[in-house]
Amino acid sequence: MRDLLSMAGLVLAGLIIYAYFPRIQAALRRFDEKNIARRHQEALDRKDRHAHFKHTLMLAEEQVEEVSEFAASDERTGEKVTRYLFEGETFLTRDDAEDARNEAVLAKAREFYVELPKALAERRKEKLN
Repeated sequence: MRDLLSMAGLVLAGLIIYAYFPRIQAALRRFDEKNIARRHQEALDRKDRHAHFKHTLMLAEEQVEEVSEFAASDERTGEKVTRYLFEGETFLTRDDAEDARNEAVLAKAREFYVELPKALAERRKEKLN
């Protein structure tokens, strides 16, 4: 009886794997493509002296919220218009909101570079001790 249950479980697992094999294969292919792209980017970054700044900006951009769009009524006419929201501030155009977001990203990146010498000095002190 035990052998029959383990054989049934093995057959069931095989059927499940067979049924989901295209999805599993696609996920593995995407993972592999991302890995290849990452390695290619790392090779390019070794030759680019500004790569550190680009990575810092990308990291800062991930930490800043996106501009959201919402419908509101115009204060003067009462008609429905589209407004843009970033960090609690409402903007009339997407360009203004994106400019404010870009300023926030740059400020966050600058903040990193202001704190970097302090962090490196602390690390040197820990190594010496």
